[in-house]
Amino acid sequence: MPHFPVLETARFVLREIKQEDSKDIFHYFSSDEVTKFYDVESFTSVEQAEELIHRWSDRFDQEQAIRWGITLKSENKVIGTCGFHGWAKNHYKAHIGYAPEYWGQGYMTEAIQRIIEFGFSHLALNRIEAYVEPKNMGSRKLLENIGLREEGILKEHYYWKKQFVDTVIYALLKKQFLHP
Repeated sequence: MPHFPVLETARFVLREIKQEDSKDIFHYFSSDEVTKFYDVESFTSVEQAEELIHRWSDRFDQEQAIRWGITLKSENKVIGTCGFHGWAKNHYKAHIGYAPEYWGQGYMTEAIQRIIEFGFSHLALNRIEAYVEPKNMGSRKLLENIGLREEGILKEHYYWKKQFVDTVIYALLKKQFLHP
């Protein structure tokens, strides 16, 4: 992709995350509640947010991932992020990931539905996957509500926060999306 795609929903603009967004990214990645089920430790400095934004930008440039900043149409503040990582073009699949600041308002549902649509229609994806810790009931419910289906548990799939972690794999196929 030559340019970062900007997507819109009823309430949001999903756009490229820039270095000037580092304070917003730091704000919610410094929260233990946000990072509890995320594969990073809570941030302790804005520089960590700047580094993360730089990694996201590099991965986009290398066509390995795409991460949008979720902004309310009424303001340009990044209130969450969502996107695809583990983008395997040769296998027509990607993993979906997200990090919200606000819960319980339908924000992530709206944003993720839009990027799923974009993934199937513009990135030639056939399969979208998500990996979730079994205890992360909020994410599990979100994924099920937007149509992803649980496929099983991967035992000790990751090592982070000094322990092996199981993950539940969810997936949605293009044909399921087009013909629910």
